[in-house]
Amino acid sequence: MRRQLVTRLQSLVVAAVCAASVTAIPLAPSLTESAPAYPSPTVPYATDDPNRELWNPLSNVDPQPIRGTLGADIIAQQNVPLQLQNSDLLAPPTTDHGSVPNIKWPFTLSHNRLHTGGWARQQNIHDLPISTEMAGVDMRLEAGAIRELHWHTAAEWAYVLKGSTQVSTVTPDGQNYVATANQGDLWYFPPGQPHSLQATAQDPDGTEFLLVFDNGEFSEDSTFLLTDWLAHVPKEVLVRNFQATKSAFDHIPDRELYIFPGVPPDPNAQPPSSPQGQTPLPYTFPLSQVEATKFPGGTTKIVDSTTFKVSKTMAVAEVTLEPGAMRELHWHPTQTEWDYFMSGYARVTVFAANADARTFDFQAGDIGYIPQSYGHYIENTGNTTLHFLEILKTDIDKFQDVSLAQWLALTPPAVVKAHLDVSDDTIAAFSKTKQRIVGK
Repeated sequence: MRRQLVTRLQSLVVAAVCAASVTAIPLAPSLTESAPAYPSPTVPYATDDPNRELWNPLSNVDPQPIRGTLGADIIAQQNVPLQLQNSDLLAPPTTDHGSVPNIKWPFTLSHNRLHTGGWARQQNIHDLPISTEMAGVDMRLEAGAIRELHWHTAAEWAYVLKGSTQVSTVTPDGQNYVATANQGDLWYFPPGQPHSLQATAQDPDGTEFLLVFDNGEFSEDSTFLLTDWLAHVPKEVLVRNFQATKSAFDHIPDRELYIFPGVPPDPNAQPPSSPQGQTPLPYTFPLSQVEATKFPGGTTKIVDSTTFKVSKTMAVAEVTLEPGAMRELHWHPTQTEWDYFMSGYARVTVFAANADARTFDFQAGDIGYIPQSYGHYIENTGNTTLHFLEILKTDIDKFQDVSLAQWLALTPPAVVKAHLDVSDDTIAAFSKTKQRIVGK
């Protein structure tokens, strides 16, 4: 009898709890009821935690993996210079999440190929595995030195970092071209088109330039060189091909030269006369003479194949940002981005979808690589001007990006409000024109 009473009491308690649970569930609104202005959130609100960069290489701090109440100091071995250069890897913002491959490579870590008259160091997919579609080379030539006549399977895009470089090329139709590219200017050669590069003496130090190729597997060690080829052709064949005497080739090198000293050329030299004439389009572009577009907080110069006609697979934005300014939140729908930082300090967060995001820090001499459609921004975190190149591999004529602010400004406000739970005034303030640069 007592056991039955206990069992009955337990049943009554369970019934009461279930009834309470049912009555605690709100009824669905009827079709005639109006929806609330701001629906209840289905997920927590985004954090307001401060996530600024904690230091940069000039900071007089002890760099440790601590952000707020998270982390702890390193009590074993440390590489303080690298810790100073990578604050957002050592003490990442709390908004970082998931797994994003490394997008940063300093040219300082690249193996350098030294020659009499200059050197070359490169970055490709073997150094930075995410860079599947683009590779880069930093090359230095003393005054008069020559990067020998050559060609390669990738297109070559170049920016002169210092000094002046004279380039020459001949097209498959026998048209030729010679010109001098000065500091801040560009050149471009299509895949397979032979060319040479030589430092003038306009700057007594010669020249240094950046080369970017539209293939992540590209290697400077695998180009087709004139001397390398002729050293591996029987001399009898050379005699027949050039209709010359055998003695004419007694002094050709028995191996490649790659980079070698030479006599500085006339900066205004003209190409040899060709029965086929000169190329109808220039293979250099005077970017240094282009007036920059000014924004609050910085400038841009954009060059693509609408202005530099031969540059069919590469486009560029040369960008300056004042302290605190940023390249706005954006992405490139179909174009991969290869960045080169020339001065200042930068912070970049990339969003790779699926809740994956990671923040990186950059300084002069660093390379950044951002795959197509990855959302990102570039922020000046230093106290001097940030100067960088935003180079795109493209199969369309124009430099193309999507501005996050412009997208939301031109989307029906009710849709934006439903997503972000922001006011009408906030949405009305979004820019309907592309800003590209946002001031401090």
